[in-house]
Amino acid sequence: MQSFSKKITDFWLMPFLNGDVLYDDGLFTVAINVDLSEDRRIMVLEMSYGRTIVALTSALAHKLCLYHQQDLSEAHFRRKLKEANVTLHGADYLFYFSETSKNALLQESPDDVLRKLTEQDAAVFSEFQSSASGRDLDDAYVELDHWAAFGSFEQNRLVSVASMYQWESSQIADLGVLTLMPFRGKGHARNVVRSISKYAFNQGYEPQYRCQLDNQASISLAKAAGLTLFGKWEVISPDSVE
Repeated sequence: MQSFSKKITDFWLMPFLNGDVLYDDGLFTVAINVDLSEDRRIMVLEMSYGRTIVALTSALAHKLCLYHQQDLSEAHFRRKLKEANVTLHGADYLFYFSETSKNALLQESPDDVLRKLTEQDAAVFSEFQSSASGRDLDDAYVELDHWAAFGSFEQNRLVSVASMYQWESSQIADLGVLTLMPFRGKGHARNVVRSISKYAFNQGYEPQYRCQLDNQASISLAKAAGLTLFGKWEVISPDSVE
């Protein structure tokens, strides 16, 4: 099993393991968390090594009749969600650098076609945005005014951008990346993800890469950039009608 930074494991396990545990068989855990907000009143984290952890409010636990369960599998739990009309939002994969991959990245030399973007790059960034589709911009969520933004250039044209913002007041930086269509498949995205991730490490942050389960291109990019799957994360859908 890959080893991840304590910053990552502590951040993700704390919301799931800081309240009363209703059920735990070593592979499936259900716990109450009184600090969950309304839009996060249930969270499910499926770890890459097979363990699944659920955190939810006491009110929702009562509604699902989760107290005093002697035998509760994940499949049984998900049936209870369906019966109670509790809908989860589409899951995200969570990728991070393992400690080994992080150390390798920190030894790399900078690429001369990559650099940190600043407010002086507003014009070239605007040109970059105008060359991308609206859907790509929405999906990638890259912004010049994020906590950090890095760009890759080809013949002095900005063709790939990765940007990061602080994730929920933690020492984790969530990243998005977008490469213009004609310049894909040339390694720009991989290199810009690694460059901004190295910058984040040097600032004391852990880079976080999220993508939906059916986004094969994004999954492939995460792996090519040296990231390792940490788990699969689900929260309650805004459309849940329980």
